[in-house]
Amino acid sequence: MSRALFIIDVQNDFTEGGALGVEGGAAVAAGITRYLADHARDYKVVLASRDWHDADNDNGGHFARDAQPDFVDTWPVHCVAGTTGAEYHPAFRTDKVGYHIRKGQGVPAYSIFEGRTEAGSTVHNLLDEHGIDSIDVVGIATDYCVRASALDARSHGQHVRVLTDLVAGVAPASSEAALAELAHAGVELAESGSSAA
Repeated sequence: MSRALFIIDVQNDFTEGGALGVEGGAAVAAGITRYLADHARDYKVVLASRDWHDADNDNGGHFARDAQPDFVDTWPVHCVAGTTGAEYHPAFRTDKVGYHIRKGQGVPAYSIFEGRTEAGSTVHNLLDEHGIDSIDVVGIATDYCVRASALDARSHGQHVRVLTDLVAGVAPASSEAALAELAHAGVELAESGSSAA
């Protein structure tokens, strides 16, 4: 199988101390770096996504600017393009990343498939170009962008694994529900110690 690794939204605003920081986010960032040091060669291509929201609008209603966020469809301002919050967490080393995907530029976006490279390539096109048929998914947050990215990968006909020790979620209950939903959709749940080849 030709395998890709999706690294989802390992950004300062989604880790401890950020605008939408999740518990365990910094540990996931460091864990992904260690994993890449040992396993990057197991992947034909490595893609990393970032929320990259516009500063001058509500990004299609994604930012709750005039009301309290509901933390389902509306959120506090986060990951604004060019800010420290939008940058990758410092514990995540990006030297093994082949493609950087920006999503949410003026619109709500959860899945990596909703983003593009700076050159304009879509994730779907990149997977086709590299002949990818299997994807491992890691990153933040289990119950939102990891979930959406893994489900989209399944819907594109990929064999998909979520490496459960390299994800962090917003809340335990919703993360457990997301993993159950993914398993029901045919996503394999595995730990990073299992073979990536």
